[in-house]
Amino acid sequence: MRNKVVTIMERSLRELGLATVRFNFRGVGDSEGQFAEGVGEADDLRAVLDWVRATRPDDTLWLGGFSFGAYISIEVANEYPIGQLVSIAPPAGRFDLNTLTHPKCPWLVVQGSEDEVVSAASVQAWAEALTPPPMMVMMDGAGHFFHRRLMDLRGVIKNHVQGQLPAS
Repeated sequence: MRNKVVTIMERSLRELGLATVRFNFRGVGDSEGQFAEGVGEADDLRAVLDWVRATRPDDTLWLGGFSFGAYISIEVANEYPIGQLVSIAPPAGRFDLNTLTHPKCPWLVVQGSEDEVVSAASVQAWAEALTPPPMMVMMDGAGHFFHRRLMDLRGVIKNHVQGQLPAS
């Protein structure tokens, strides 16, 4: 939750006027539990989404995830009425994203072309094979953690999701 990519995504959405929540999956930071191979982490996301729906029932839910968090958010997206999904560096090639159901909401995928953790070519091939494909933005020269490119990432997110903002 304190990762700079997650923080800049949250900040970008907050600056657009959305109420935001960041959380750690089980076993990360000061959270309890231990890694559960994605099953428990999907349950963690569902618990947060259920809490948001109970706390702010009139708000449109948006989801965003970075790397493993992108995988989990894609997995859970169709279980809730999601207004927008933002996936940063989804782990194509590290997890089988082809087993996930295509989200039914507008979807932005952002990938660094020089990602040293997730293959940019794998992400691009995976995204292009989807029907319909998500809006894909390849950030030239950016690595997995978007070092020295965080403000550019902020701009990409804000510019590509503005049209999906809920009416105030």
